[in-house]
Amino acid sequence: MQHPAILSKQPEVTASGTASRLKEKLRQLPHRPGVYLMKDRFGSILYVGKAKDLKKRASSYFQRGRRHQITQPKITAMISLVRDLDWVEVKSETEALLLEGKLIKDWRPKYNTDFVDDKRFLLVRLDEHELFPSFRFTRLRREDGSKYFGPFANSGQLRRTLAEMRKQFGVRLGDAPAPTPTDVGGVYKLYDDARAEIYGHPNEVTAADYAARVTAAVDFLEGKAKVWREELHAQMLKAAESRQFEKAAQLRDLLAAVKLTTANTTRDKRFLRGNPIKNPQAAEGARQLGTALGLAAPPRTLECFDISHISGEFVVAAMARFVDGAADKGGYRLFRIRGPIKNDDYRAMEEVVGRRYGRLSREEKAFPDLLVIDGGKGQVHAALKAFLVLELTPPPMIGLAKREETIVFPDERADLKLSTHSAGLQLLQRLRDEAHRFANTYNAKLRSKRIRESVLDDFSGLGEKRKAALLVKFKNISRLRLASAEELAETPGIGASMAARLRAFLEKAK
Repeated sequence: MQHPAILSKQPEVTASGTASRLKEKLRQLPHRPGVYLMKDRFGSILYVGKAKDLKKRASSYFQRGRRHQITQPKITAMISLVRDLDWVEVKSETEALLLEGKLIKDWRPKYNTDFVDDKRFLLVRLDEHELFPSFRFTRLRREDGSKYFGPFANSGQLRRTLAEMRKQFGVRLGDAPAPTPTDVGGVYKLYDDARAEIYGHPNEVTAADYAARVTAAVDFLEGKAKVWREELHAQMLKAAESRQFEKAAQLRDLLAAVKLTTANTTRDKRFLRGNPIKNPQAAEGARQLGTALGLAAPPRTLECFDISHISGEFVVAAMARFVDGAADKGGYRLFRIRGPIKNDDYRAMEEVVGRRYGRLSREEKAFPDLLVIDGGKGQVHAALKAFLVLELTPPPMIGLAKREETIVFPDERADLKLSTHSAGLQLLQRLRDEAHRFANTYNAKLRSKRIRESVLDDFSGLGEKRKAALLVKFKNISRLRLASAEELAETPGIGASMAARLRAFLEKAK
């Protein structure tokens, strides 16, 4: 299904057409865990819910008997407005719980009234324009140029932390009086009472001295926030795994509020644009792509993923990367697919995209300006699911379906076909072909290695111990092929007769 976090609003259709579409959606619902989204006639999301069984849970709202049993007026009103339904399948009820919170946070649907609002949590405000800035509590974030930390879920814990920070770094909190100048130029006295001795730091400082204290305190506060987020996340997972879903939902809501500021800061860093592209042809291709795809600026960094396998065996993936229209081969990546995925390209795509951008997120490195998936809607939605599971905001993303070189989107935009003479399409094709070549080369290398290493399996009479002895002596199959019968016979367990037969077998196997 389409990723609900970026669905476009849909045009209104006739009542009968809408009812038919909704019934068809309900029939298509799988008996799988996931998250469902109820939408009104304009495509706006009314409600987000999680389910252990999507079909049973979502369908129950529309059963006639169920309708008459509903006693909550809001739910009755909501059902009367529902005209469409979307859903996202996940692997477990725990994952559904996490995704539900993410989507509620993104969309704030009208009927999800129980979600905890950010304003119920404390923020820490630091106005760096002040000569001697202090750390103050607030519940509102304003566009005033100040630096904000949080929100923080546990106010008592936060207050104790700031008190500790004041003693450790000698910074001022919101209750501190205004510093007073001394007789020495540029030197101020922070406190005129006993606090000057209690806090244990020089009380008379310059603005530069105090700024160094503030910098150290900021680093400390940001580190504390990270530790608290990790603790909340661990508690949430533990509660979900033990099926304490109400407690897990509360912790999830706390975590969502705590993570809000740092998540936004990281995203902003990822999408900063650099200097214009210098190569004229590449610049034109990027310009055309930016216009055609509705991007904020021409994409300078592009990454493309391709999956390669032979009938479900030797499943690998490759990522090619272009910077300013040229191959950045140092940025290419290869992936061995983990687990028994076989020929499920969708699961393979979800895995490698999650591995790539999960790591970039942990390392706080930039995402590409455009992510390209070699494939159609199914592959693109699989890639999008990886971002959902990791609770990451994806970069602009498209798929390039090879049969007709069609651009597909992860939302409900119509497929796009650029002219074959378009510099934008040619840039995408070069990138896609590089990813395809890189994946196929890796796949062939693995197959060749497997063939070389398995050649001894076809030689009768050679058990695992003798095979291991040969590989210990000759290190690899290439050296083994060059060995004479006499050298083979020197291997423990390999007599002259077997050595002669093995020598003849290796000659034939060439």
